[in-house]
Amino acid sequence: MSILIKNADLVTADTTWSADLLLENGKIARIAKDIAASEAKETIDASNCYVMPGGIDPHTHMQLPFMGTVASDDFFTGTRAALAGGTTMLIDFVIPNPQQRMLDALRQWQDWAKKACMDYSFHMAVTWWDDKMAAEMEEVVKGGINSFKHFMAYKGAIMVDDEIMVNSFQRARDLGAICTIHAENGELVFRKQQSLLEAGITGPEGHPMSRPPEVEGEAANRAIVLANALGVPVYIVHTSCKPALEAISRGRRSGKTVIGEALIGHLLVSEDVYYNKDWTTAAAHVMSPPFRPPEHQEALWNALKNGDIQVIGTDHCVFKHEQKAMGKGDFTKIPNGTNGLQDRMHLLWHYGVNRGRITMNEFVALTSTNAAKIFNLYPRKGCLQVGADADVVIWDPQATRTISAKEHLQNLDFNVFEGRTVTGINRITIAQGKVVYKDGKPDVTEGAGRFIQRPAFAPYFDALRQEVKINQPQAVRR
Repeated sequence: MSILIKNADLVTADTTWSADLLLENGKIARIAKDIAASEAKETIDASNCYVMPGGIDPHTHMQLPFMGTVASDDFFTGTRAALAGGTTMLIDFVIPNPQQRMLDALRQWQDWAKKACMDYSFHMAVTWWDDKMAAEMEEVVKGGINSFKHFMAYKGAIMVDDEIMVNSFQRARDLGAICTIHAENGELVFRKQQSLLEAGITGPEGHPMSRPPEVEGEAANRAIVLANALGVPVYIVHTSCKPALEAISRGRRSGKTVIGEALIGHLLVSEDVYYNKDWTTAAAHVMSPPFRPPEHQEALWNALKNGDIQVIGTDHCVFKHEQKAMGKGDFTKIPNGTNGLQDRMHLLWHYGVNRGRITMNEFVALTSTNAAKIFNLYPRKGCLQVGADADVVIWDPQATRTISAKEHLQNLDFNVFEGRTVTGINRITIAQGKVVYKDGKPDVTEGAGRFIQRPAFAPYFDALRQEVKINQPQAVRR
């Protein structure tokens, strides 16, 4: 199968130029001016459009068993929706139950992911610790997973304490893996939840009240301090507030490898949603960390400009109204999670590029290239280079779309971005060298997705090797 994209303005994280793009056998085969149409079986005219690397969403939860139910998007419906929004790869999370072996959980997720219609990879969560865990982490890394997740929240379930984090951070460092962090002080959250319930506050408004910015800032700072002391790179997921941004900024300006991720929802949705008089609407927006007041959104946009936030993800983890209703009468039982897979790139272009907050090149970096580099997928993913995977979007900067649960492909009966009209959307999505979405219609194959291995020791480990003698175990045991 070969596709020639003609009359293209190519946009990458680094530059913009005009050329034709020839895709063959799932790879970018040639980039040049005036490639003859006879060289391909299919020709696509990209006049008046931009051609960019497909998006990479590094933070999703497909069919996650969570809070007594299971997320409603599985690996088929979720990846189909992602392709419709211009995202061509996601990195999901394997989350072992307490006392469940990592490798057993991994097999479970691998089985679920057989439905995926685009490429995917996994992060592995560390949810508990025993004397076998270090060896299991090594097996996980050998299997192509180079990142470990740590939940500092959800007391009594998957929350980890400082001892577990130190054990895991040290092992991840030696294995060449990055540590990702859900930064909320779970003990403080738990106590605030109990106090609010005792005071008779049981509705969705109790959710943000129990998780103020300070609990996120404290946890982010603690994780960064521990990671810096141990010499391991750290990635703070779904950064939502100024105190967490301040912790990231301090770490980065001290010369350490600290990476900040924000969610498209936290850039755009205000805390006001939790005080909606309609319980169903308010509960639909419950996620952790919660949506914040506008001053925190502005701080996040500024962090995109100064580089403290380097990745935009979604934390796509969706539950229908009937599932959210499990928390009626007790906000702590509302399943946490909202949508974004189909909408992330459209929204960031509209509110970022169109409003002059970021450039087109920064858009590509934030939605694709930076994630590829951080998780050691580059240059296979996240770029337009000969030899890279043929994951490409043809982006029409003039086309519009009104976001609505009635038309989206996410398996969900609401959308937290409902009614927003965006200008600048993908007209065509190409994944593995095949057109999988065109002019509003998906053309996907269940099971076409591939697990993409990610090698350990991404390039930023070179500097860490100088700081901590990773390859000399005797040095780290002293």
